[in-house]
Amino acid sequence: MREIRSVKLIGLGAMGCFFAPRLEALLGGNFKIIAKGERAKRLSEKGVIVNGKQYIFDIADENNADTDLIIIAVKGYSLEEALEDIKPYVGENTLIMCVINGVNSENRVRELYGEEHLIYSYMRVSIVMKDGVTNFDPSIGKVHFGDKKNVPGAYSENVLAIQKLLEAATIPYEIDEDMIRGIWFKFSCNVGENMTCAMLNIPFGAFQISDSANYIRETGMREVIAIANKLGINLSEDDVIRQRDTLMGLPFENKPSTLQDIEAEKLTEVDMFAGEVVRLGEQYGVSTPLARVYLESIRAKEDLFGR
Repeated sequence: MREIRSVKLIGLGAMGCFFAPRLEALLGGNFKIIAKGERAKRLSEKGVIVNGKQYIFDIADENNADTDLIIIAVKGYSLEEALEDIKPYVGENTLIMCVINGVNSENRVRELYGEEHLIYSYMRVSIVMKDGVTNFDPSIGKVHFGDKKNVPGAYSENVLAIQKLLEAATIPYEIDEDMIRGIWFKFSCNVGENMTCAMLNIPFGAFQISDSANYIRETGMREVIAIANKLGINLSEDDVIRQRDTLMGLPFENKPSTLQDIEAEKLTEVDMFAGEVVRLGEQYGVSTPLARVYLESIRAKEDLFGR
C-alpha cells in the first residue's frame, strides 16, 4: 500500500496556509516549502502568521529532493513558474496536486509531467490574508481531490494514500466522484463570486442580503455553466441554487481573493477567471457579456495601482 511520507508545498499564500501548519505538525522535517531567492530568504526569516501563530517552515533543498507529494498552491499567474520550480523534486513516483483556481492547471501538469503524476484537486474555503497574516476557521472548508473519476469503495492507491495523509493531518477533504465536474462548478462559483465582489467592492455577506448582488453573481455562474455544457460537463441550474445555501454560511465580512488583491494593490487573477470565460465563450460560440464587463472593470482598477 502506497504511503505519503514526504510533502513539499509551493505557494504559501492563503491556500498554502490551509495545509502548511497541519502538515508540518504531522510530518515534521519531511514537510518543506519550495521557494527561491528573496522569497526563500523572507520566509526563512519572517515566516507567516496563521491564526495568530508565527510559522517558519523549512525550505526545500534540491540536494534532498525525494518527494512523495507536491502541492501547488500559487496564484494562477504564477503556475508556469511553479511548474518549473518543482522539477528537481519530481521523481518517478511523485504525485502532484495543484489546488489553484481555474480550469487549466491539471492540463498543464499532465502536459509537463504525465497523467501518472496527476491528482485532480480544487479547494472550497474562505480565507482572509493580509500583509502575511492569514486567518480562517480550520474546520470550515475542504480540499477536494481524486482521480478524474472516483468510485466509492474502489479508490485508487494514489487517492487512498492522500486520503490517509489528510485524515492524519486533520485536513478536511472530499473525494468527488467526478472531479472535472467539481472543478468546473468551483470555477463557476469563483467567477460569480470573486468577480462580482471585486467589481462592486462588496464582501461575501452581500450575497446573504442583496437580490441585486445575487442577480449579478448568478448571471456570471450561468455564463460559465453554458460553456461547461458545450464541453459535455453536466452543470445545471440546480448548481446555481445549491450555491445560494453555501454562501449563507460564510462570515459576512469575508472577502474573496480577487477583492483582497485589489485592496492590497496586487496583480489579480481576473484573466484566469473572467478572461478565460471570454476566451472560451468566443471559442465555443457562447455569449459572455458579463464576463467581459468583469474583465474590463477589474482591469480598470488594476490600471490605477500605484497612482
